[in-house]
Parts: sequence; structure tokens; C-alpha cells
Amino acid sequence: MPLEPTLLDRPRLPATPAPLDWVTLADAFEVACLLRCVSAPAAPAAPVRAGRRPAAPAHPHTGPAAEFNREDAAHRMRQLLARLEIPVRHEVTTGGLRRRYELHRLQVAREHRAAYAALVETGWRQGRRELLGGPASGASAPRRTWRPRLAAAAWRASLLAGGRHVRRHILGIRLTDLELAAGLVRVAALLEVPALLRPGAGCFVVSVADGPDRDRILHSVTLDPATGPGVAAVG
Repeated sequence: MPLEPTLLDRPRLPATPAPLDWVTLADAFEVACLLRCVSAPAAPAAPVRAGRRPAAPAHPHTGPAAEFNREDAAHRMRQLLARLEIPVRHEVTTGGLRRRYELHRLQVAREHRAAYAALVETGWRQGRRELLGGPASGASAPRRTWRPRLAAAAWRASLLAGGRHVRRHILGIRLTDLELAAGLVRVAALLEVPALLRPGAGCFVVSVADGPDRDRILHSVTLDPATGPGVAAVG
């Protein structure tokens, strides 16, 4: 009679990734937000037959490459990945006839893709939890300091890589990712700015009023000159 398998014989579940430190989290979270600005939304799930478990979908935002139509967004992504020790190749393609355009493609080497995907996934999940979980009673000084920085990182990435929707009375961003769009509205409160979310044509538009609200957002997301490219585009 076969013996019952012991606990030691059972396959071990994958360990939960260790939480990122604040500096790494801020960079990884901003990378995740940049990717969500340019990645297509996940395709609708196919219907599942009774008795079958649906296959886990591939993460739509952590492919080996990202494409930006703005040079400053690509440079910011390169800067963040360099700090995260993820090598990346930057290719530029030029096209168009009367209206010329540039497409910036960032390619992660095969041997670094697993680390890259893990950083993006952990950065998004942990950063979103920190921002949307609400201020805990007795929160530590680092948490009180870094939550507004994470909020600024989300807005900076969206202003750099999202679609601009600027009108005389608003500063707006067009996004296809609902999680990021809704998150921007909620975390704007950490930057002391009210923001609005409304549906657009095939996208979501997040906006703040022109004047003091716009100025406060732009001031919050501006990088120190020592941190490199990515400043000009948010002005």
C-alpha cells in the first residue's frame, strides 16, 4: 500500500518577493507607471467552460521592450533602469513624410528580463498599496515622506508618457489603463490637488484645473537637475 505523501514531499509554493526599500520602490514604481502609459490594456478574458480553471494571463506591461513617442520619456525610463541595474538598449526609428516622428524603443536583454519583470510587478503592487492603503495611524516618518514622492512619481510618468490633453482651463492626460488613471485621481490628494477622471474616446482623461492646481502638480513632479533628463517634458 503506497505511503501517504508527507508535507516535505509536496511542492513548495513560490516565496513572496521581499518588499523593496523606499529608494528602489520609487524607481520601480515610476517604471511601472511609464509602462502602463504606453502598453495596450489587457485583452478581455475569453469565456471559461464549466469545470475548467482559466489560465493565468501574462502581465500586459512587462514585455521585453517598451516604445515611446517622446524622447524625454524614453530617457527617463533609461535613467530609472540604470539605477535599478537593468541594462537596456535604446533604438530610435524615424518615420513619416510631411510630419516626421521618432519612435524610441527600449529593449531589455534576455538575461535580465526576469529581474526586470519582477521589479516592475513588485514596484507596481507595493507602490499602489502604499498609496491607496490610506495613512496608517502612527505611520513612520519615512512613510509620511515617501508617499507624496510615490504620488509625484505616478504623475511624472503620466505627464511624460501619457497623451497630453491640454486645454485653456485644464491640464489633462489621456490614459488607456484604468487602474493608473483612477490611482492618479486618488493620489493627487497627497499633492494637495483635486483631480477629475472622465471617459474619453477609447481612453480615460485625468485632469486638474489650470492655475494654482496645475502649478502645484508641475512643481511636485519636477526633478532636481542633478537627477538627469525628464524635467523639461513636465513643464
